[in-house]
Amino acid sequence: MTPADDDLLARSFEEHRGRLGAVAYRMLGSLAEAEDAVQEAWLRLSRVDPAGIGNLGGWLTTVTGRICLDLLRSRAARREQPMDETFVPDPVVRPLFPADPEQEALHADSVGVALLVVLETLEPDERLAFVLHDMFAVPFDDIAPVVERTAAATRQLASRARRRVRDTTPPSDPDLGRQRQVLDAFMAAARGGDFEALVAVLHPDVVLRADAGALVRGTGASKTLRGARPVAESALLFARYTAASRIVLVNGALGLLSVVDGRVRSVMSVTITDHRVTGLYVLADPDRLDRLRVPDDET
Repeated sequence: MTPADDDLLARSFEEHRGRLGAVAYRMLGSLAEAEDAVQEAWLRLSRVDPAGIGNLGGWLTTVTGRICLDLLRSRAARREQPMDETFVPDPVVRPLFPADPEQEALHADSVGVALLVVLETLEPDERLAFVLHDMFAVPFDDIAPVVERTAAATRQLASRARRRVRDTTPPSDPDLGRQRQVLDAFMAAARGGDFEALVAVLHPDVVLRADAGALVRGTGASKTLRGARPVAESALLFARYTAASRIVLVNGALGLLSVVDGRVRSVMSVTITDHRVTGLYVLADPDRLDRLRVPDDET
């Protein structure tokens, strides 16, 4: 190809980069790995003759899906035990009041952390079929060659994944105003050391999942708690982080960003249903937090 052709191909790829990043993030739950997958898709495109590609967007989407599937299969092969139940995917943190309406529109279809946690429990082929078909409307006929199955068998993969997602993803109130009322009550109770007020704002079956990183799993820093009273006790123990927190958007819903001594200490995603907190997902892994893009105080 000529330099002009290369430039045109690069511009065409950039038009699809946002969608490809969204596919990879939902497939991998890791922002860094998602960026790597998109870059690999570009490298693969640069090695083929684009004249033979009828639908560039569709081709790139399925290629990105294949790259992510290979990564997921590699993860599964290395993992001796089932996914650690304290694992929390990388959150996407944005300011509560974005200055750019166009940026807000780009994130209108944000996928919640709770859903990403459920996706992590799926088999790699199930995850691919569900993400590409249910989230990005890729036909089963196009997904089938990637998972090396018939279209009918691929449809069954997506159906199994859909049932798992439906049955295990906690519901969440989409109204940011109602979320804010509950989160304000949670923060006030934690900062004030009011145990009973904390219990009152938590659902009886609330789940807290805290991920402090692979190196400290099993030490107590990473943990999963169930029930209002155990979660309230933990919230009081870590009240100093709540005191240093500010409300931000985490994957499209309200959450808390804790910054102590100028360094991000944790990001917490919250699910809220019927005016009570049903799920808390805390990422406190310092290595992963250092790589996150977080909004400045003044945004």
